[in-house]
Amino acid sequence: MDMAVNAGVIRQHLIDPEICIRCNTCEATCPVQAITHDSRNYVVDAEKCNFCMACIPPCPTGSIDNWRTMPTLRAYGVAEQLTWDSLPAELTPEQLAEAGVSADDAEAAAAAEPAPAAAAAATPGTEAAFNSAQYSATLPPWSAAHAYANLYGAKAAEKSVTATVTGNVRVTEVGTDYDTHHIVLDFGAMPFPVLEGQSIGIVPPGTDASGRPHHARQYSIASPRNGERPLYNNLSLTIKRVLEDHQGKPVRGVASNYMCDLKVGDKVQVIGPFGTTFLMPNHPKSHIVMICTGTGSAPMRAMTEWRRRLRQSGKFEGGRLMLFFGARTKEELPYFGPLQNLPKDFIDINFAFSRTAGQPKRYVQHAMAERAADLAPLLADPNAFFYVCGLKAMEEGVVATLRDIARGAGLDWDSVGAAMKREGRLHLETY
Repeated sequence: MDMAVNAGVIRQHLIDPEICIRCNTCEATCPVQAITHDSRNYVVDAEKCNFCMACIPPCPTGSIDNWRTMPTLRAYGVAEQLTWDSLPAELTPEQLAEAGVSADDAEAAAAAEPAPAAAAAATPGTEAAFNSAQYSATLPPWSAAHAYANLYGAKAAEKSVTATVTGNVRVTEVGTDYDTHHIVLDFGAMPFPVLEGQSIGIVPPGTDASGRPHHARQYSIASPRNGERPLYNNLSLTIKRVLEDHQGKPVRGVASNYMCDLKVGDKVQVIGPFGTTFLMPNHPKSHIVMICTGTGSAPMRAMTEWRRRLRQSGKFEGGRLMLFFGARTKEELPYFGPLQNLPKDFIDINFAFSRTAGQPKRYVQHAMAERAADLAPLLADPNAFFYVCGLKAMEEGVVATLRDIARGAGLDWDSVGAAMKREGRLHLETY
């Protein structure tokens, strides 16, 4: 096991449950499946963690970057970590000595250099499992605006900010099971600067089945930097009412139902904002390719609306905008109507519906493959930036399609993919 460990001591990797917003980024990017979760906490299995550090850069809150020097035999187990409401204190030198850990061993463990992030090694003769950390950029585009993050915290000693609901409109057809709302929150005089691509945490009122306060739920911002209502201190969210889990079993999502049921004038507790990498480019003639499903459209709506406002002002010469948007049916696609009204010379929209009666299943990667001739030049263009947001299941297919498009155009995907990650040009944010 490649760890910061010797015979008696380990520098154990832990996640702070007070700061974590349960966005699943760490578990999704861990190449060795060392991170897991239950309904309450995300935790790291010390027996699997190889200190590759792949999970550190994508974490929007910094909750993942926590360490404790521990006697190897007393390392915190997964079951114990799942019960935590806060991190345990670092063991003192005296406590370590009592456990048989010398001062030299403790110092060596604390100073150990972690290995660089890497994908899990494949079994000989097999392909390595897909790992988004290989491809997703951990740096924003070079021309992105500066993002403020973690202004309002999740810890008990740190305060959330109160926002007022000023709008709540359903954006999918009434009568369908897919009930999605566009919700506008106003922060009044409280500073809450945001950028397209960032997210916030909503703190639902009440307690869970164990009597503990609900943890925050993360939602991507669906409005541009100057507000859903321009020049007001507000923002919007795109939230689907959750009525079943991923296995199709009935469940009532705590935060989603709370938010979808809000009325104008209601108050909401907010933490954040979060995110410093999934940001749009701001230099003239930069191109943006947006690939999303369902409520993964939120950051894409924000980017599109900001470019639309810049275009109206006549002060910005934008490049190409391409959107690949997937849903089961058009009735379940958020913002379907408004998207139809955007000028064709402003944005190139490609829909993919997987459950249209009488039609074969069609996903965003199928629409992308059909537009290979247009996407290939953008893959090689340093001024083109790709954003993927939606269900985790879409990620591998999208990246595989980009790879196939590159190879079909005679491009070396390994070089192109590495350059896109290094230059902040390919961003994957799935859940």
